[in-house]
Amino acid sequence: MFRRVLEEKAARYGRHVGIVSRWLPSSRTCSVCWAVDGKKPLHVRIWRCEGCGTEHDRDLNASRVILAAGQAERLNAPGGPVSPGVEIPRQARPVEWGTHPKAQPVTTGSQTGIPAL
Repeated sequence: MFRRVLEEKAARYGRHVGIVSRWLPSSRTCSVCWAVDGKKPLHVRIWRCEGCGTEHDRDLNASRVILAAGQAERLNAPGGPVSPGVEIPRQARPVEWGTHPKAQPVTTGSQTGIPAL
């Protein structure tokens, strides 16, 4: 119910609601080097990444990881890069080949025998 209300309000104000997996290890992933660390008990509020040595506040780091994951998913939808922090070299262009039948010429009533309105 909360998600539905949030999505309706976002649509009303021209915003986007990004949904990430509930299994995303946001509290264990370093927002700098993206290394995934081991499980931590809830009383651990500050931790140091073993990959790059950055010290993280647990909640602030998790919010950065969730934001990047949501942005990456949104960029991936139109063909952008998946990795957070990677610049988009060009915008993806939609390509359709042969999905629609050839356009038929419009005929007037005099050619079909149907009176024109």
